[in-house]
Amino acid sequence: MEVINTIAALKMLLQPRKLAKQKIALVPTMGALHKGHVSLIKIAQQNADIVVCSIFVNPTQFTDPKDLEKYPRPLEHDIEMLQEAGCDYVFMPSVKEMYPVQEHWHIDLGNAEFLLEGEFRKGHYQGVTQIVKKLLDAVEPDMAFFGQKDFQQVLMIRNMAAHFDLSLQIISCPIIREDDGLAMSSRNIHLSPVDRKNALVLSRALQYVKDHFEHDSIADLLKEATRMINVTEGVALDYFTIADPETLLPEDDKNAKHLVALVAAKVGETRLIDNMMLN
Repeated sequence: MEVINTIAALKMLLQPRKLAKQKIALVPTMGALHKGHVSLIKIAQQNADIVVCSIFVNPTQFTDPKDLEKYPRPLEHDIEMLQEAGCDYVFMPSVKEMYPVQEHWHIDLGNAEFLLEGEFRKGHYQGVTQIVKKLLDAVEPDMAFFGQKDFQQVLMIRNMAAHFDLSLQIISCPIIREDDGLAMSSRNIHLSPVDRKNALVLSRALQYVKDHFEHDSIADLLKEATRMINVTEGVALDYFTIADPETLLPEDDKNAKHLVALVAAKVGETRLIDNMMLN
């Protein structure tokens, strides 16, 4: 496995692969890797000849400077995990490499940009799509793999790819959960043992909605899921919604073709998100 720090070196390494018509996959990450990231690598390996994983903590997507400062950066551990997973290349650029000059970035991501996470983290998805576009330009992959846990993020990246008419596949991969149901996240490291236990209410509420979806009304499902979270000590709910997966607008028609339940809450001092497809 090779670790590359510059775009020029990465392009030079990948050029012969492209000439040989090998399929290249990109798995973009901000590091602090866990089994969820490894699952993306494994799925990428099944679909491509070469897998490039990027590790870059992107400053433009953090709406709170303190969040950026405390974001975990266990690089040695990350490299070890990627080696064990059989990743081909790791792209670990500096901030200066990705942002050599100050630039203005703002594109139309659709109305969904301003809903849910977009409401709580204004400007976040502009920063996300800015760096993903840069990584796609650097790697020029045939496909890119993202985790479904960041449901809205995947939608925004798809909208960005459509905006630039990019010819690659954006593939969303299933959420990987701990044995007790907690969605794996780099943020889980910040949870105290008590917070960790309290955080389980998020996946429990989602599972409740999925299990009772056939027989209960959407209004009743939302009411019970919200109640479950609100009565859990140390958990402050930001939103729980059942929405159209393309627009993220609330949906009250159970016969809609596809529906997704999405939740965000602060557990102790750590903000967590989760979701579950319902039909």
